Parts: sequence; structure tokens; C-alpha cells
Amino acid sequence: MTDNQRAITEDQRQQAKRIWDYHQMHHEARPADAAIGLGSHDLGVPAFCARLYRAGLFPTLVFTGGPNPTAPERFPRGEAVHFREHALELGVPDAAILLEPQARNTGQNITFSREVLAAAGITPSTVLLVSMPYMERRAFATARKVWPEIEVVCASEPLEFDDYLKTIGDDRHVVDQLVGDLQRVIEYPKLGFAIEQDVPEDVHGAYESLIRDGFTSRLLDS
Repeated sequence: MTDNQRAITEDQRQQAKRIWDYHQMHHEARPADAAIGLGSHDLGVPAFCARLYRAGLFPTLVFTGGPNPTAPERFPRGEAVHFREHALELGVPDAAILLEPQARNTGQNITFSREVLAAAGITPSTVLLVSMPYMERRAFATARKVWPEIEVVCASEPLEFDDYLKTIGDDRHVVDQLVGDLQRVIEYPKLGFAIEQDVPEDVHGAYESLIRDGFTSRLLDS
């Protein structure tokens, strides 16, 4: 185990779990006109998209994302391309999948996916946003800003925090991501990228504590 993968302390785990819980919107997955699978380093996203498609929740699925900015070697042909291939392996028909391989951030993910849907003659009123569990709130806030006329329902693979840590296999990386995403939830509204979200005091306290402990690799100014 490398230094970056060393185990986190129990206090750090508790603080991170508080942020993890906040990041999830706790929406109930339900039928939508289309779904968007947001690019990331996590194949749990296309796997959960496939599960929701097989459950009949949507007829059309957009996978969006270019090369992963933090781990380009993981999906060398781009997130959307690899996600599509994984979904095909899990039984999603090719005809149900649209591809958006250019986006480099969440705003582009949603804006470019909207354009891909429009080019296919689809103007949804409800969109299911499928992301990593800790990305739900930022995805929601971004979609409400850049596509305000649609109803947004957020979904992610239903995993407990400890199970997600085991799935990724790098505790510190996950906590860095949690902290970085919370910073974006706080700061992006000031930059016009997202709508404002209330951050409870205990969540903000957990965020500051983890920054003091050095979980800063995903901060905007790091």
C-alpha cells in the first residue's frame, strides 16, 4: 500500500462519511424521458445505468465525458466510450445509447448532452442524472443552473460509504474527492457554474477538519 493509499483514521472516516451523506440528494429513482451517465473514473456509473435501463426507467441513455482529467490512463479512449462499451456488455442495446465524448467538466457534460439529445430529436422534461455517489449534489446544482427548465432526478449506485471505500481501494483518494467536490458545491455558485446549496454547519466543520488533515489534492487552488 502506498503512502497515498494508507488507511484513514476513524475520526477522518466519520468526518468523510458526514460529507458523503451530504453529497447524496436522496432522490428516488423513477421514470424519466432520458438519462445521462456522467463521466468519471468509476465503472459503477455505467453499471448502474444498465441496471436502471433494464428496470425500464428511461428509453434513451447519454454517456458523456472525454479523457478523465485525474486518471487519463484509466479510460484512454475517453470516459463516454468506455462507459458505452461496459453498458453494452451489460445488455443495454446500442440503439438506446447516445455518445458525447468531448466534455471536460460537469457543466459541459450536461450542456453537451442536451445538444446530443436535441440532435436526436429528444427534448426531455425529466432527466435522470447518474453519477458517482459523492457527485450527486454537484451534478444537481450544475444541472439546475445550465438546464433550469428540466426536472432533475439524481441517482447513483446504492453503496454505503465503507463499501464504496472497499470498491475503490484507496481511502485517501476517496476522501480527497469528497473534499474537492464539496469545495466546488460551495464555490461554483459564486462563479456562475451552479445554483447555491445550503451547507450545514456540521458538514462545513467536517470539510475544514479534513482540509487541516491534508486532504487537499482535489482542491481548486491546490
